[in-house]
Amino acid sequence: MHMTLRGSWWRHGRRTAALTAVTALLAALLAAFGTAGTAQAAGVDTNAWYTLVNRGSGKALDVSGASTADGAALSQWTRNDGANQRFQFVDSGGGHYRLKAQYSGKVLDVLNYSTADHADIVQWGDANGTNQQFRLADSSDGYVRLINRNSGKAVEVQNASTADGAKVVQFTDWGGANQQWQLVRATGVLAQVHTAGRVKDAGNTVQYSWPGVYFEGRVSGTGVGIVLGDSAADYDVQVDGTTVATLVTPGNTTHWINGLQNREHTVRLVKRNDTPGDTSTFGGFVAAPGGAVLSKPTARNRQIEFIGDSLTVGYGNLSTSRDCTQDQVKRTTNTDVSYGALTARQLNADYQINGYSGLGMVRNYNGSSPDVTYRTYYDRALQNVPGDVWQNPGTWRPQLVVVNLGTNDFSTAVNPGEPWTPDGLAAAYRSAYGDFVQKLRTRYGAGTTIVAVGAGQYAGHVQQVVKARNDAGDSGVRYWLLDDSGLDFLGCAWHYSAHDDRVISDRLTSFIAGLPMGW
Repeated sequence: MHMTLRGSWWRHGRRTAALTAVTALLAALLAAFGTAGTAQAAGVDTNAWYTLVNRGSGKALDVSGASTADGAALSQWTRNDGANQRFQFVDSGGGHYRLKAQYSGKVLDVLNYSTADHADIVQWGDANGTNQQFRLADSSDGYVRLINRNSGKAVEVQNASTADGAKVVQFTDWGGANQQWQLVRATGVLAQVHTAGRVKDAGNTVQYSWPGVYFEGRVSGTGVGIVLGDSAADYDVQVDGTTVATLVTPGNTTHWINGLQNREHTVRLVKRNDTPGDTSTFGGFVAAPGGAVLSKPTARNRQIEFIGDSLTVGYGNLSTSRDCTQDQVKRTTNTDVSYGALTARQLNADYQINGYSGLGMVRNYNGSSPDVTYRTYYDRALQNVPGDVWQNPGTWRPQLVVVNLGTNDFSTAVNPGEPWTPDGLAAAYRSAYGDFVQKLRTRYGAGTTIVAVGAGQYAGHVQQVVKARNDAGDSGVRYWLLDDSGLDFLGCAWHYSAHDDRVISDRLTSFIAGLPMGW
């Protein structure tokens, strides 16, 4: 009897210990996954955008018809990574999130707070209602289920359809493949576009401020959207080599070019003017429903960097009058048809146009802003951010740098109170110019040719700088006299006109072709 009781206690103790261990293990697993199976927000980054791919169909959660309307249905569609297939998880607290569509800015919503199976999932203005909140519950292999806070039901593709356009609804959570979604983090803008400009990579967007920055991409389908955040600059949109739209201070928008033939297209966005006091933002290209963003174009083998002032920017070069208001200057400046951009295209080169209107090497136009010069801003990606430094991704290695600075230093008489005599200004200019050339040589190496442009009052000074470099053994610094014969100076405030930019480009291209660069 004693032995029986001992055996019974021992077996019961073993079961109790085993149950305790299992309970502890389950508790540990739940702690690892989060309350109620939440996938620790599945590692969700609330700053990122995601495409949600259904396990059963392999298709993406999609705002039907790329609609921006309240009540627009959610469906599934072949993945194209368009803005209507990108969603951001907005934290609602307690492990719940709203899913905001990038294209419309609206959030997923169980229509009319329904708790019924097959209730529609739509998009609606963000009210942070419980019918707009979802938690992420783990399934295997990294998939998650989206459980609505109000109904407790899961987001699913209705009837486990694999067809484009199949409705997305809520249904009792049973863990089916049609209720499981893979969160695919959207790739950064620079993964889908080619640019040679000075941009700051912010992942889902890029930021920039220099004029002439351009982005090139490839899409298939009948339309392309351009995602922008810019209330200061103007842009041209080019499709298959033709300008199809000019966007004037577009603001925060996705601008659509529709009605294209259903095939592959090249698309190019270019910033037309200089807006040094503002930061511009580009969020990439998106394809119309049924289309796709394709791999980005390859970079060109040749690279040219143009450094200068308003004459290099293309200041008012499309104007029909020399007398311009500031607004007219903005609207008629087009860096894409400046002599630098034209020269690069003639030579099939990628380029940067790092121009800043009104600034000189040591003195600015009419002695303005004496505490800064062009050299203050040269290293920046964002001109309006003091101390900012552009981080070269390693892909910018120009074989040619063209420097055209000096007009603002010498075009106006020295004013009373400025710290210059004519000789002192000339000496300071030559010294700073020599230091700047050395900076470029150190940055880009002996293999880069530096062309120093001389014109007007500063031509002789530039010649002296080049001669000093050559005498010191740097034969890669070349002098080019900008011949202004035949120029009409019909741009705003006697700047180059578009005609002049073409003439200068032809002359500069011919000069470059004669350099021992193998071009």
